[in-house]
Order: sequence, then structure tokens, then C-alpha cells
Amino acid sequence: MAGEFEDGSSAEKLFNQGYSYTYDDVIFLPHYIDFPTDAVNLSTRLSRNISLSIPCVSSPMDTVTESYMAAAMAAVGGIGIIHSNVTPSEQADMIRSVKSRRVPILSSPVFKTPDSRIVNEFEGDDVPFVFVTQSGSEKSKLLGYVAKSDWLGLKDTEIKLGDIMRADANMFVPCHYDLGQIDGKLKEEGRDFVVVEKEGGEVVDVVTKEEVERVKGYPKLGKGTVGYDGRWMVGAAIGTRESDKERLEHLVKAGVDVIVLDSSQGNSIYQIEMIKYVKQTYPELDVIGGNVVTMSQAQNLIKAGVDGLRVGMGSGFYMHHTRGLCSWARTGNCCLQGFVHSRTKWHSCHCRWRHFILRAYCQSPGARGIYCNDGKLFSWNYGSSWGL
Repeated sequence: MAGEFEDGSSAEKLFNQGYSYTYDDVIFLPHYIDFPTDAVNLSTRLSRNISLSIPCVSSPMDTVTESYMAAAMAAVGGIGIIHSNVTPSEQADMIRSVKSRRVPILSSPVFKTPDSRIVNEFEGDDVPFVFVTQSGSEKSKLLGYVAKSDWLGLKDTEIKLGDIMRADANMFVPCHYDLGQIDGKLKEEGRDFVVVEKEGGEVVDVVTKEEVERVKGYPKLGKGTVGYDGRWMVGAAIGTRESDKERLEHLVKAGVDVIVLDSSQGNSIYQIEMIKYVKQTYPELDVIGGNVVTMSQAQNLIKAGVDGLRVGMGSGFYMHHTRGLCSWARTGNCCLQGFVHSRTKWHSCHCRWRHFILRAYCQSPGARGIYCNDGKLFSWNYGSSWGL
């Protein structure tokens, strides 16, 4: 519904009037609503070849994104970028863990050896089962399980798990089962849970009936962010050192879908050379560069061949989350990001792959955002997410 006058300012005016704004200076301008919520489409692109159903990406921080977070993000239509603060083989194992999952249910099953004592295993209310494997880890053959209900009636709490465990060959389902197939097996056989396993007997996850019913109630739960092979998509962060080329090889063999060059300042010879190396060695692999905040910085990475950009800078982790000591770190990020986006629009029109990840340093929780002049919605969440 058009009014007699229009409130607010266009993004073009906002970014070109010579002033600098922080995120706290900008809010959404509410408009007339003439559509239902089901008509809202939040799909966007992460990079040249990767589309997302929702504009949410979890950050490559060791306190934010490992295999469980990355799998959860892919399950709901976003994507997770696994951090690099581990060895290359450990990071690759996290990629494989995400790729092996098919359902948006993430449990933390407890594994023990047959000689483990049952005492202390069920003291917490959040441990319904203990699974018994040959080595006490999920990577060895599953021998059986002990339910909490089995333990409650025991007088001898020093008994070994191997002496009381149940062995059930029908409790397994292959890792390619989707939520519907798992739900069907649980109902058909009247089970409380199933164990999802890879070929060779390695346990991927444990899915309970209660979890399936809970997930089925999610609104518009689709198949998530999946690749051409039907597996969930996942990204990984690397640096720009020579040793990161070996890390990259591990990640590619594990099936990584996108690489993020994790640097607070992306406009460097080291990142440019790494971008060229990645695109030359693995031309089908998307690479996201950054961070950048100026037109010239973005231009350098575009020429090097990036498939996406991270836009926004602060003064470091400990500073840009501090309200009083370093408020200047966030100053202008809002306008800088809009400026970079508008000034590289030529590449978007002609190359059709220029995509941006805005990195926001908000001083209070809650969704924030800005509407840019080409109609693309940029949004973000406090702390752990980026927005597209």
C-alpha cells in the first residue's frame, strides 16, 4: 500500500551521503504486509555453486562449529564452516562425520568397553543408553547396549556392562536412511531407538522415537543443504601458510564442499596466492576469501578468483566484543559493507557469482539487518553466525 510519502532512506542514499554508520544506527523500515508467512523465501547463495535455503552460516570458531553444529546447520538449510584449530586429519574426520549423516538429529551416545563397570554411568538423567563396543569408542564394532531401565532394578552396581548388555541385530539401520525410513522402522518394529551405522560397523548416531517425533514437528523441514550426491554440504576453514596446502588435500579427500580462507585481513599477497593455488589445483571447489571492507580490497580478491567474499572488519576477537573499550572497531562497518557491495555490483551483473558474507559485531543479542539497494536482504545473528 503506497502512502503519500516514503519514510527512511534508500541504501543508495545511505551509502553515498558521506557519513559513516554503525549497525546500531540502522533498523528495518516496516512496510505494508500483503502476503502470508508461507510465501516468505529466505533462500540465497553462499558462493558461485552453493545455494542455501536460509541465510545462516556458522562461524569457523572452535567454540562454534565442529561436526555436530555443521550437521545441524545443513539439516535446516544453512551451512557450517568447520574451524582449523585442530590437526588436518582431525578436521577431515569432522567433514566425514557430517557427510555420513542423513537426519537432523544429533545425539551424543556414550560408548564403553565390555569390562566397564555400570556404576556411575546412569547418574545423569540425560543418558538413556550406554553402548558397548570392543574398544569403547564409536569407531569399533558395536556389541550391545544397556538401557537405563535395565540398570534401575539391579542391586549389584559393580557388575560389568558386558554381563548385562543386550545384543540386537535388528537395531541397526544404514547411514543412508532418511528420517522417513527411520520413522517407519521405529513404528513397524515398535522400537524406542535405532543405531545408525556405516559400512564396517562404525556407529554414526543413535536416533530415538522421541527425537523423531520432535523433529517431525519442525515447520517446513526440508531435505536441508545437500549436494549432488545427496549428502549434507559442509565447509572448512584453512589459513594461507604452505602447510595449509596439505590440510586442503585432507579436506578435499574427505569431501569438503567449500573452503573459507580464515583471515581478519584478506587483502594480502599470501591470501591471493592461496586463492590462485586452490582454484588451479581444485577448480571445481568454491573458495571464499576475505575479510575485506573496501572496494580495492574486494577487487584484488575478485581478480584472484574467489567465489565469495567475507565483508567486515573489527580489531580482533577480544576487542570487537567489548562495548566500551573499542566501540570504534565497529564504526562504519555498516556503510563499508554496503559500499563494497554496491561498488562491486558490476561483477555481480557480468560474472553472476559475486556473493558476500557480512560479518557483524553486535553489542546486544538479537537479529539485525539492512536492506540493500539491489533487493537482497542481508541479515545476521549475534556471536556465532554470519548472514548473507
